[in-house]
Amino acid sequence: MNIIERFHHYIKKAENIVISTHIIPDADGIGSEIALCLAMRAQGKNAICVNEEPLLERYKYLDPEDVVISREDYLAFYPEAEVDLFIVTDTNSLERIGEGMKAIAKKAPSLLFIDHHPCPKEVMAENCIDTSKAATGELAGELIQSLGVPLNREMALPLYTAILIDTSSFRYPTVTGNTHRLIGSLMDTGVRPPHAYNMIYGTKKISYMKLLGKVLASAHTTKDEKVAWLTLTEDLLNKFNVDSEDTLAFINHLLVLDNIKVAIMFREMGPDIKVSLRSIGTVDVGVMARALGGGGHDHSAAAIINGPLDVVIKQTVDKLHEMLLIAESKDCSKSH
Repeated sequence: MNIIERFHHYIKKAENIVISTHIIPDADGIGSEIALCLAMRAQGKNAICVNEEPLLERYKYLDPEDVVISREDYLAFYPEAEVDLFIVTDTNSLERIGEGMKAIAKKAPSLLFIDHHPCPKEVMAENCIDTSKAATGELAGELIQSLGVPLNREMALPLYTAILIDTSSFRYPTVTGNTHRLIGSLMDTGVRPPHAYNMIYGTKKISYMKLLGKVLASAHTTKDEKVAWLTLTEDLLNKFNVDSEDTLAFINHLLVLDNIKVAIMFREMGPDIKVSLRSIGTVDVGVMARALGGGGHDHSAAAIINGPLDVVIKQTVDKLHEMLLIAESKDCSKSH
């Protein structure tokens, strides 16, 4: 049974469907769940999106029909609801959807992950997971098309945005001709790239530009310039009054450096440091992130580490640089 057949199998036998995504969701998880929910409703299903927390204000334009609600509201409005199928987008682990949503998921007779992140073969064999896809939104769009549900703009904008964000504006090596063919179908519904880009990235104030300049001015590299990093402190965010969500793309500025292999951004989050990793596609930063206790793709990954910022930076840079040199040494040996 392939992914399409498995998806049809689950959808066909379900009437009451709850769709969720990981905690602290991004546009890929949110866009995918919204589009899938609308497609399920077009099929006559009782579908709803339920996340651990309410949808952030910055994402509400993706959900004009208000299909996404919080777990708290779901339990208040539908205390006796029976769920036939629980779908999770953009992750393949129940541990990442929140304890409350995890409890709801475990009561459902059927569970289906729709995702593009690496996972054990056993998990992949039982779910709709395709690691070759550039974004979960790409897979969700293809699954919707397979149902024969006509794409409309309400589905297309969330999907377009999901792919836009998860590919860093189509710059990652996972982007294929099929990705762009789906993008073409989404644009045919009336989605306009300038509008979609401006809505998710937003127009910026001068304080944002000053913060970006400050952060870039303090960028560092290893001596061989193969690893580069940025640092973003809570003091800086407060000083320039910039939402941390608006800084996610800062790291991408490092990818234009001549000899760059791995880009890192360290961001303070209370007692923890979020370590974001990017590569130009020749280095698997997903493996590096897992070594730090996190995870992700080969070109985009992250981990959260507890500890003082300066200590985390030194230990992380040293470890990742060493991993990079070992990997390059192995590649060199293979070539000979």
